[in-house]
Amino acid sequence: MAHGVKDIIEPSLHLVAWEVTRSCNLSCAHCRASAESEPYEGELSIRECFHLVDEIVKVGKPIIILTGGEPLVRPDVLEIAEYAVGKGLRVVMGSNGTLVSEKLASKLKAVLLSRLAVSIDFPSPELQDDFRGRKGAFQMAIDGIAHARRAGIEVQVNSTITRLNVKYLANLLDLSLEVGAVAFHPFLLVPTGRGKSLESEELSPWQYEETLNWIYDRQMEMEDGFFLKPTDAPHYMRIARQRRDSLAEPLASRRPMQRITRGCLAGTGFCFVSHRGEVQGCGYLDVVAGNVKEGPFGEIWYDSPLFKELRNLANLKGKCGACGYKRICGGCRARAYEATGDYLEAEPYCVYEPEGIPY
Repeated sequence: MAHGVKDIIEPSLHLVAWEVTRSCNLSCAHCRASAESEPYEGELSIRECFHLVDEIVKVGKPIIILTGGEPLVRPDVLEIAEYAVGKGLRVVMGSNGTLVSEKLASKLKAVLLSRLAVSIDFPSPELQDDFRGRKGAFQMAIDGIAHARRAGIEVQVNSTITRLNVKYLANLLDLSLEVGAVAFHPFLLVPTGRGKSLESEELSPWQYEETLNWIYDRQMEMEDGFFLKPTDAPHYMRIARQRRDSLAEPLASRRPMQRITRGCLAGTGFCFVSHRGEVQGCGYLDVVAGNVKEGPFGEIWYDSPLFKELRNLANLKGKCGACGYKRICGGCRARAYEATGDYLEAEPYCVYEPEGIPY
């Protein structure tokens, strides 16, 4: 079947989330990796990690997000970061923050880490410690942020949003500002891994709509230099477009649409590499496009059938396939997969009903 050019999204790799280890020093309730403290078999060796960096650079210069598990559990993670930076890549790290001492923060700065993203899901020690599975986790994360900032590293706060903590969203934004973060990213739960146990705590579709509209309103109030961005919520792009188009303001002043390129980037501008070298559209979409131990990263990125499927919007089913906003949104492919077993099905947590709006 022939498809129109608007149905195809050309791949342009902007972000790679790289699970350098699945091991972790915490046991968080929502963890997509179900990470535990013990070592995991099949982890990429340091030599394989360097080779992967070399392969990524052949494709482009994406931002590399070192993640886990807890990336700082891996003894040679600083070597990996330093090698990637040396190849001209911007490297950031997603961490629980509990292992970031003053000494380690200085080492992270020395390898030119661009940003440290620290996960804080509740604005109080009791709730955060319970959710993260370790007493003292909240204060250790706050201390880790302080150490990173004193070392001169930008800090971002990430929060996974569920019914358990959505009422604290404003408090978490305030906390992000108080600790000197440059960004706050609320992640809308995708119930994978240990997070499946929280499926009943996932926001309802209308709660999603209300929360994303709240984020839009707060974005309009933010000062320059602070970035508030919802993650794992591609239909935010539809909300922002609708809200933006209702304003009688010049395009340049419509802040919420700035620096956000598209909703679901899985396989189009973003991919995930597991600790064993498996390449996926994202960490929540547990479908493998290929393995860097078995073939070049570039071949997987450009030629895997999975990624080609995700780049063709004509493959989307249900209301996502008929939606006028599909090019800027696309629905969450991971959430569709978890809900239906089909990653091309309609986003199950979007309330919008298409009416043939052209995209």
